[in-house]
Amino acid sequence: MAQNRTLPEVLGSIVSGIAKCEHVALARIWLLNPGDLCSTCRFREECPDQTRCLHLVASAGTSTDPDRDHTRTDGTFRRFPLGVRKIGQIAKSGQPLLLAGVHGSEAWIADREWFSHERVQTFAGHPLVFRGEVLGVLAIFDRLLLDAADFEWLRIFADHAAVSIANANAFEEIAFLKERLEEEINYLREEVTAQRGASEIIGDSPALRKMLQQIDLVAPTDATVLITGESGTGKELIARGIHERSPRNGRPLVTVNCGAVPESLF
Repeated sequence: MAQNRTLPEVLGSIVSGIAKCEHVALARIWLLNPGDLCSTCRFREECPDQTRCLHLVASAGTSTDPDRDHTRTDGTFRRFPLGVRKIGQIAKSGQPLLLAGVHGSEAWIADREWFSHERVQTFAGHPLVFRGEVLGVLAIFDRLLLDAADFEWLRIFADHAAVSIANANAFEEIAFLKERLEEEINYLREEVTAQRGASEIIGDSPALRKMLQQIDLVAPTDATVLITGESGTGKELIARGIHERSPRNGRPLVTVNCGAVPESLF
């Protein structure tokens, strides 16, 4: 989990890691997100609040049926309202739940046929909590009878998973803000360039307009440019204007004080 930064990679590593245990029939993660499929949600009549719900975001497992795909996240249980059924209750209460010795005929089981077919004996679910906030639910359906020690190991795993999920969310937000900042910087640079013409050069005389045209002409090329003039006339401004409009504008402009270079080097 720690090696991955994007949220899909983190989620995939969590469920696939658990599913490597041969007795795990199914491992799934639901995360809290805004409600979005209310009109088609299986539990819409039981939903107390349609503003947010649990979204199935990762799934993996081993099936006795070779045609069954346990990696799907768009099936019947892709959404759970808060407080509804076992998954929703774990998220709302923030409390884990262990149900060992399941027979498959219990009233709370939504898909009894699947439970019986996969010979599931234990349901275990832990809230994914980071800094006191419930991010979602990690649940497994196991073919063995899990005890308190197994459940404690799952809690430790769930705690690490919550941290990894929170970190992945933070990395994605940082990347988004960085991209947005770069777009704003580029926009402001374009605005400044459009207003000033180039770099810090300000003026509207015919001679200056001609010089700016020459900058636009030579900047995209690899030609060597000689800028001459008296001290204080703005030779470095012209050089910076050429650099900013050249393909090398992403690199630093290195200036050298020729007066400080010994004559022996010429």
